[in-house]
Amino acid sequence: MPFDFLSDEWVAEARKIRAGYKSLTAPVTNPVRINLVVTEVPQSGQIDAHVDTSRGEPDIERGHLDDPDLTLTLDYETAKALLVEGNSQAAMSAFMAGKIRVDGDMSKLLAMQGTAPLGETEELAARIREITL
Repeated sequence: MPFDFLSDEWVAEARKIRAGYKSLTAPVTNPVRINLVVTEVPQSGQIDAHVDTSRGEPDIERGHLDDPDLTLTLDYETAKALLVEGNSQAAMSAFMAGKIRVDGDMSKLLAMQGTAPLGETEELAARIREITL
């Protein structure tokens, strides 16, 4: 059953799916600690979350990290295109249109460009897409 992107149910199910693929994902080669501020979220208006790959595996959770490398502020649709669909072109277009604000070490973000930043296999990515409305 699909869930709204970033809803409590979606987060819980995505966490379960990721745990099942833990040993199959590639190790992260560009460690980064990113706080996310997702705006225009249908369920709640705004959600604070983070992506932390500093331990070699992706940790994607709600709430913010202390002392992140950078903070991205982006709207819900852009976050969904980037994190669920893996659509880097949509992210680049949103950045150029001013829909993504970056505060912090931009070089960390640029180092992720062209890589699978979350170490995802195509099968894992497809499973996440399947549970997402």
